Amino acid sequence: MFALYKKELSTFFSSLTGYLTIIVFLVLTGLMLWVFRSSFNILDYKYAGLDGLFLIGPFLYLFLIPAITMRMFAEEKKNGTLELLLTKPLTEFTIIGAKFLAGLTLVVISLLPTLVYYWAVYRLGDPVGNIDTGSVIGSYIGMVFLGAAFVAIGLFASSLTNNQIVAFIVAALLCAFCYMGFESLYQLMHGGFALLLRSLGLQLHYESISRGVVDTRDVIYFLSVIALFVMLTRMVLQSRKWKR
Repeated sequence: MFALYKKELSTFFSSLTGYLTIIVFLVLTGLMLWVFRSSFNILDYKYAGLDGLFLIGPFLYLFLIPAITMRMFAEEKKNGTLELLLTKPLTEFTIIGAKFLAGLTLVVISLLPTLVYYWAVYRLGDPVGNIDTGSVIGSYIGMVFLGAAFVAIGLFASSLTNNQIVAFIVAALLCAFCYMGFESLYQLMHGGFALLLRSLGLQLHYESISRGVVDTRDVIYFLSVIALFVMLTRMVLQSRKWKR
């Protein structure tokens, strides 16, 4: 599993696309938070916080993470190397787990440079250090959980096709629906069923963790979403064996 994990990481960073994906994420967040005049701009908002990062981060992840995961199974299927992997003494869970951990590692790598924003806000605060560190930590944890869920969804989308562009589009649409779709349905409906629908969406649980309180119910929810899409990906891989 570790060898496959290292292979996925090296493959990502051996191409210019890998670096560009992370650079684009960092450039966009930097411009939105420090340059462009908007409600996300920290200097204009004049409040010592990183709320803007955690508001725009999920929407950028809707495109960043599908770009990371689109090739993981689609390229293997196109090149015929997936069958070779499946014939080796590796379980489907091992293969999926290695690719999932590689994708999650890339998500964490994309987040690490944004700690500079925290340091800058910490130093700019009046007095110095006037920032809700607990809320920031909770928001980072929420971003990691949300990123992990998007990676699982992206792997499932990539396993459905051998075309990377199709995998990207399907993953982006699925991630968008799981994040915003249930919230939109909630706003259109009323009553207990509407609340139930809202609780099925990623956005509610992400925002809950981002308040700085890591509730076990939110953690269980994210782990359940990850497990669901990992199982669906496994079913797709197993279906190739049935066809053979």
